[in-house]
Amino acid sequence: MTQDKILLDHGSGGKMSHRLISEIMLPLFDNPTLSRMDDSAVLDIRGKRFAFSTDSFVVDPLFFPGGNIGDLAVNGTINDLVVCGASPLVLSVGLIIEEGFPLDHLKTILQSMQTAANGAGVQIVTGDTKVVPKGAADKLFINTSGIGWIPEHIDVGAHRVKPGDVILLSGSIAEHGMTIISQREGLAFDTPIQSDTAALHHIVKRMTMVSRHIHAMRDLTRGGLGTALNEIAEKSGTGMTIDEEKIPVKPEVMAELLGFDPLYVANEGKLIAFAEPNDVDAVISAMKRDKLGKDACVIGEVIAEHPGQVLMNTR
Repeated sequence: MTQDKILLDHGSGGKMSHRLISEIMLPLFDNPTLSRMDDSAVLDIRGKRFAFSTDSFVVDPLFFPGGNIGDLAVNGTINDLVVCGASPLVLSVGLIIEEGFPLDHLKTILQSMQTAANGAGVQIVTGDTKVVPKGAADKLFINTSGIGWIPEHIDVGAHRVKPGDVILLSGSIAEHGMTIISQREGLAFDTPIQSDTAALHHIVKRMTMVSRHIHAMRDLTRGGLGTALNEIAEKSGTGMTIDEEKIPVKPEVMAELLGFDPLYVANEGKLIAFAEPNDVDAVISAMKRDKLGKDACVIGEVIAEHPGQVLMNTR
């Protein structure tokens, strides 16, 4: 790293985040579990596999169309577990609250967390709360960690992606990120836009019930679809081709008009999957039967050429 200070871009999920992790953190903490760099750590405990994940949430504004920081935190950690093939079991919650934060807002956020956890069939079983002086934090920060059990027949991860795999996308992209940007900047559109925050446990269960040849999944959070594809291409040592015209973007998501590439805008309720060609029809059909996958589609394939690169056929 050439910088001697942490910049906001180091937390963006893009290239600078990747360099911070690969050049500073991994050399210190490196071990076989961490080096897989999946959304969750996969642990073998007494012959059973478990996924363990943690995530921190610092979104501004705290309340936005489609959700708030509370359900965002619960859904985000559940999604990190399920894209590793796990059935979520329990969550923990850590709160850092700025002095003077309205109690009514906190109650609303906590209720949203409980509603989201109930919807996914998980319990919040432990947690921690810290209050810091006014100005020492931006209103409210939340950390959530989760544990899930991975069934024996499921084995997914970037290391399993191989040439010939077909790339599936569960739906339209960039809604969450553009919602946050529009709210933060006070922008109003003719057609309202809202976050896609949602837990993906049901759609993943449908997918894994019809196929044992899904090699990897990834939820498309910070850095969006583009970053997820590039990370998996690098980790698997494969190339990828995608078709821009096949990637759904809703008309109200005016990312390009505002100078953003929708491929690199955050999502909070979308995933990609890499499946063997013979199973694609069954997996797509299963995805479309779920409300979160009604716009599921094939967007590309994995190739042997151009390892570590993602090539896009433009419109």
